[in-house]
Amino acid sequence: MAEMVRRGPTGIRRRDPFEEIRETQDYLSDLFNRFALGGFSGVTGETFSPLVDIKEEDNNVIVTADMPGVNKDDVDITVRDDTLEVNAKCSEESKTEEEGYYRHERTYRVFSRTVPLPASVNEEDASAKLENGVLHITLPKAEEEKERKIKVE
Repeated sequence: MAEMVRRGPTGIRRRDPFEEIRETQDYLSDLFNRFALGGFSGVTGETFSPLVDIKEEDNNVIVTADMPGVNKDDVDITVRDDTLEVNAKCSEESKTEEEGYYRHERTYRVFSRTVPLPASVNEEDASAKLENGVLHITLPKAEEEKERKIKVE
């Protein structure tokens, strides 16, 4: 980055910190635009963090996640230490042939999200359903351990 230098009233040279900030903003803006518009060649996959809704009901924790284009066989759900981890993959292929042009493209996306659960759950009785690109997970709450008094002998 070019350093902008100004002379103060005493003749001492000072650099302009605001010019450096403007240059950094321009650089980041250009970088973002190149990436968002496909300016980097060879980018074949993306990882998405799906939007997740978590709702606590009487006996269940209900988790809903948006996963468009994902098949149910490509979803992996794990519960560990009151944390839910959802991973999925989605791939698509497209072919185009017209008047001497031939194109065969593949895209690959990965969905990954880890969220803390608001309550302890019983993962053995959990269920999940994927319909219309929305994943619904029902996690029954674990029974609360009842307080037990221990008699001292």
